[in-house]
Amino acid sequence: MRSREKGTLLPGPTVIGPSLLAQCRIGTPHHTPSPASTSAYSSHSIPASSQTPAVARGTIQRAERFPASNRTPLCGHCNSIIRGPFLVAMGRSWHPEEFNCAYCKTSLADVCFVEEQNSVYCERCYEQFFAPTCARCHTKIMGEVMHALRQTWHTTCFVCAACKKPFGNSLFHMEDGEPYCEKDYIALFSTKCHGCDFPVEAGDKFIEALGHTWHDTCFICAVCHVNLEGQPFYSKKDKPLCKKHAHAINV
Repeated sequence: MRSREKGTLLPGPTVIGPSLLAQCRIGTPHHTPSPASTSAYSSHSIPASSQTPAVARGTIQRAERFPASNRTPLCGHCNSIIRGPFLVAMGRSWHPEEFNCAYCKTSLADVCFVEEQNSVYCERCYEQFFAPTCARCHTKIMGEVMHALRQTWHTTCFVCAACKKPFGNSLFHMEDGEPYCEKDYIALFSTKCHGCDFPVEAGDKFIEALGHTWHDTCFICAVCHVNLEGQPFYSKKDKPLCKKHAHAINV
């Protein structure tokens, strides 16, 4: 039997297509790229089909005061005409004495408030009854909320496990239960093609041969560069060779 150095004939490699990528990742000795997750960013905005301006859930707002004038708007609370100074908030007008927290009844005329389920609340009541808890810092989230991994996060708390930069509205990859940005995921975990040294990305066809992973288009004879996908090949100095160049000296 010839040694591999002198050109051992090996069976053609198996090409693994995109549809098998996820299955091949399980139980393989090396890491196979996994698809990026979908974007995790959410601001609880009102659906685009709504005519109401989108305001992020939990956004801290403040009513605007207007002096008495010839305007006679209707109060958003009692639906009566306002004759005198009034407040404007959430696109509606209010009697100053009727713009109060829905729970504790504190006046919101001159303080910040949060809208929730078509009602207004002072910051304290909103935080107590509605604000979600951040999975990282375990404090209440006031304002924009990041939804990821079945948990809620501050937008500044959901970060790459390696570089610690927030994901914002970017995609991310999961590895061992930790999220990674595209750059760090590729640098730390991606399988690189032995032929071109570029990552084998999710969806790429690849070949496992000679103890390495190759793009199907990179698995070629080291001498004449003919593609060896699905073909018997020889190996010399850890390089694939076609039958014609199996005994080539300069490899």
